[in-house]
Amino acid sequence: MKSNSTQAQSRAQLPGGEVAHIMVVDDDDRLRKLLQRYLSENGYRVTTAQSAQDAEAKLRGLTFDLLVLDVMMPGENGVDFTQRLRQRMSVPILLLTAMGEAEDRITGLESGADDYLTKPFEPRELLLRVATILRRIQAAPPPDLETAVKIGAFEFHPTRNELTRDGASVRLTNTETQLLALFVSQPGVTLSRENLCQQSGIDSSGRAIDVQITRLRRKIEVDPRAPRYLCTVWGKGYALRPD
Repeated sequence: MKSNSTQAQSRAQLPGGEVAHIMVVDDDDRLRKLLQRYLSENGYRVTTAQSAQDAEAKLRGLTFDLLVLDVMMPGENGVDFTQRLRQRMSVPILLLTAMGEAEDRITGLESGADDYLTKPFEPRELLLRVATILRRIQAAPPPDLETAVKIGAFEFHPTRNELTRDGASVRLTNTETQLLALFVSQPGVTLSRENLCQQSGIDSSGRAIDVQITRLRRKIEVDPRAPRYLCTVWGKGYALRPD
């Protein structure tokens, strides 16, 4: 059996043995330091920032595998910062907030976050959420698909998990990429919400999966309100019907 130290190092490593680099962004000095210490003790490389502005400056010079981002901060809040980041980068984001209502969670997910954790939380749950997100972005593309799949004006390239339009890459979040890869691997097959959540690591409670589907439709559909490709199969789930 592995020791706790060995298990922590294994969990924090990316393919190739590189340690995952996490940035914790929180204006609460005590919580920020506690999270830094706890994640570090569990094998992660951790950088901290006390505001969105501070995080922005560090993002210019460093590469991160995950952001753990507080929602309620002075200046630019976590949701607005997430929306702004999503315009230019797909780094995974885990939002932390004291607001636990369903609409607050949906707002966080709609902003482009990959996951949402309500304060107060158990440290072990944070570790599980972090590990789940990192596993999801490390998932290999389907091995049996070599050619691009045409979806209207777009093409999805399974071997590199990339969506393009006219040869130009279309920015997707890691969760959106994971979902699209799942649909492309089974074209025309109806996938239940439970199945999608299980395979992509999305929280199965509430409307999290529906929020992610809505975001994905905005990327690939001419009219997301009347989807042509990513279709709802009422009472069963969703299906992708590529060209």
